[in-house]
Amino acid sequence: MLSVMAMSEWPRRSLTTSCYTDRMTKALLEDAFRHHVWATLRLIDACLLVSPAQLRTAVPGTYGSILQTMRHLVEDDAWHLFTMTADRATLIDESQMGLTELRAAMERNGAAWSRLLGEHLDPDAVLREVDEGDGYQRDAPLGIRLAEALHHGTEHRSQICTALTVLSVKPPSIDVWSFGVEDGRIVEVFPSP
Repeated sequence: MLSVMAMSEWPRRSLTTSCYTDRMTKALLEDAFRHHVWATLRLIDACLLVSPAQLRTAVPGTYGSILQTMRHLVEDDAWHLFTMTADRATLIDESQMGLTELRAAMERNGAAWSRLLGEHLDPDAVLREVDEGDGYQRDAPLGIRLAEALHHGTEHRSQICTALTVLSVKPPSIDVWSFGVEDGRIVEVFPSP
């Protein structure tokens, strides 16, 4: 059973360990997007180990087959970057991409997210998205678009993990805590037996 310390029981922080500093050393959302990219790459790596027949597996309630869902996830991630940067170089044609190509595209997306987040961003700046195929338009603030990019990735990674589980393939741990531990930024101390 977990317990939560009351604020009055928290150890007092020294000024050097305060979570409030004069300046930030990186973008506030950098960890969230680094996790997003890391989790997707880790899941692609796991999918590289399954058979082509397994990649074609679709599970009810998910987007499509494992490969279709991964293509959709990476393509939409590139689309989000395009709508926020207007950089056509981020766009991909995922329709025939295999996992190796999707992995390379996601690595490029990771670098692009880092560059974008390093800029002075206004979360309330409204960006217009226009579908060049049918003219559909959506106006949405940058903050909402960033949240949607993270949500979309999480949603479809979860669907792929579900499909792998149905195939009796153990999906990788892709939660934020696992990311933090692997990144060396979280220290976990387990009680002695």
